[in-house]
Amino acid sequence: MVNSNGNLVSSYDAGLSFFNRGFSYGDALFETLKAVGDKLLFWEDHYFRLMAGMRLLRMEIPMKFTPEYFVDQCIKLIQAQEAHSPAWRLRLTVFRDSGGWYTPNHNRVAFVIGCEPLSQDRFLDEVTKYRVDLYKDHYVQAGMLPNLKTNNKILNVLGSIFAKENDLDNCILINDNKEVVEALQSNLFLLFGQEIHTPPLTSGCLDGIIRKQIIRLAKNLDLTLKETAINPFDLQKADELWLSNSIQGIRAVTNYRRKTYQSQLYPKAVALLNQMA
Repeated sequence: MVNSNGNLVSSYDAGLSFFNRGFSYGDALFETLKAVGDKLLFWEDHYFRLMAGMRLLRMEIPMKFTPEYFVDQCIKLIQAQEAHSPAWRLRLTVFRDSGGWYTPNHNRVAFVIGCEPLSQDRFLDEVTKYRVDLYKDHYVQAGMLPNLKTNNKILNVLGSIFAKENDLDNCILINDNKEVVEALQSNLFLLFGQEIHTPPLTSGCLDGIIRKQIIRLAKNLDLTLKETAINPFDLQKADELWLSNSIQGIRAVTNYRRKTYQSQLYPKAVALLNQMA
């Protein structure tokens, strides 16, 4: 069951037009949300990121696209599911409606929401083995456009295939300046003593929702936050390496090549994130 423009339909009956611009050109934005009960975690940040992205992509924003409207649409979809779950993963996709080639005929939009059950309603502080390495076959373009969560994710797909083929849990992407940007589906943070570093948005990283939360909670961890360029050699020097996204929260990396990371502050960070949620 999915929610297509406010109508609940079977995922098999939702259909996909050949002229769908999200499919044909990646002319779409999406938000990956975690829902617990009738609450969308960090919804305000998700909503404002979506609206800012639509404006940047010159999409018309309907008057009905209020925060309350989308919450109602998400909850309606969850309540229509046959299964019961402590939490849900939702994907809210907004795309420019059909018409035109590269140049659209108009800027009107449509949306679709899908969901699947999650086993945990809280973010977990897992410290199981988690190995990463650099993905260097292709680069992120430094700039502001990659800050948007668009449907253009072929780099992430290729990196995921590389990780699978090399028995890695994740890969770290670099930009055309050879700077560390993010992981395949996560922002990243490096801890050096009492400092926590994360790549700036100008590096080409996603303007992540949990990234925002970690920036906010850094002071509660007695850490000095620095948004600064990170080179691959810094990965060998850090005490801890964290990855963050809206579903897993924060994940501690245990190994990068021959480097083994600590995880001393990681449990406290996860506890604070759960409090914020």
